[in-house]
Order: sequence, then C-alpha cells, then structure tokens
Amino acid sequence: MDKAKLGGMKPAAIAEFFRRLAEKTPNPKTELSYKNPFTLLVAVVLSAQATDVSVNKATAKLFKTVDTPAKMAKLGEAGLRPHIKTIGLYNAKAKNVIALSRALIERHGGQVPREREALEALPGVGRKTANVVLNTLYDEPTIAVDTHVFRLANRTGLAPGKTPRAVEDRLVKVVPDAYKLHAHHWLILHGRYVCTARKPNCPACVVRELCAFKGKTTAV
Repeated sequence: MDKAKLGGMKPAAIAEFFRRLAEKTPNPKTELSYKNPFTLLVAVVLSAQATDVSVNKATAKLFKTVDTPAKMAKLGEAGLRPHIKTIGLYNAKAKNVIALSRALIERHGGQVPREREALEALPGVGRKTANVVLNTLYDEPTIAVDTHVFRLANRTGLAPGKTPRAVEDRLVKVVPDAYKLHAHHWLILHGRYVCTARKPNCPACVVRELCAFKGKTTAV
C-alpha cells in the first residue's frame, strides 16, 4: 500500500481530534468485565466477532469461580462450552481458551506475559488481542484496530488504510504521543456510540468539523 496516495487529516487536526475526545471522556476504559489479567485475556479472546455486552453476560457467572489458568484447564472444553454458547464461534473459542490456559501454565507459570511475541504465540491470540492486553494491563501505547476503529479511521480521514494492520501502523505514526495510551479506547467508544456503521450520529459528534466523511447525517 502506498501511503502517499492516501488522504488524511493534517497533524493539527489530528491533535484537536483527540483533544476533543479526551475532553469528553478523560479516562476511557475497556467495557469488557474482568477480575485479573487472565480473565481479561479470556474476555478479549471471546470478544472476537462478538459484542462486549454479550461477552460480559456470558462470563459474569464463569469468572466468579473460574479465574485462573489452572481452574480453566480443569474445567475443560466440555465444561466451558455451556458458559459461552451464546457467543459466536463458541466451539472454537472454547478450544482456544482451554489451550491457552494450558500454555500459560506450561510456558509462563500461569501468568499473562507482557511480551507481544509470547502473547501472539498463545492459541486464539492475534495481534489485536495482544494489543488490547498490552495496553490495558501493561500501559503500553499500542493501538488495537477492531471494526469500529477501522471504520472510524477510514471514514473520518484520520488514518486511512486498506487493512487493519495498515490502519494500525498509520495511527501509531500520526497520533500524538500524549494521546497514544488511550487512543484506541477513545476510537472504539466513539465508533460504538456515535460514529456507528449504518447511521452515524453526526449532530452529536464532537469532532464533526474535523471529519472528512461526505455523508454526514443531519438528524438521527
């Protein structure tokens, strides 16, 4: 991909974009419910192609008693499936969660590693999941690109890209350092509640004057 051929916001506009999002939500956090590093990792794995709301409903009872790799491994796939059957792809996810639990015990003493390579080597953990864990648990300035972030980055002109990795790389390059730590949380929340896929609520958008989207709505 030739980034030179892509449009995009000017640096001053990008800084103002994040200043406004930060002013609106000073301390953004993940909406996934978790008790400790392990349950966050599991919740993020379960959230692939599923909403945070659906994951939280499924894990509310599970995490009360199953909150360590050892307990999850003991539960096994057959024991886990009933807890997460309301989530999409639950069979594959159950297999991955049990496998990653065993891998954490065997390779990392039951602890969630803070190295990207170690995280991505775990079953069911890809780059996006690793980015969320590194950012949420270890305050790394990583930017996880989910469907909301991908849509928002392209629609607004903030960081156009043809693939999630291209968008991530561009965001890392253009987001001011002062805003990098919380950048993906602000973008996810904005995409989830304001800049929605089908009918964005442009009248309620705090960054509408900075946005390059040509199909701005006038009412919702």
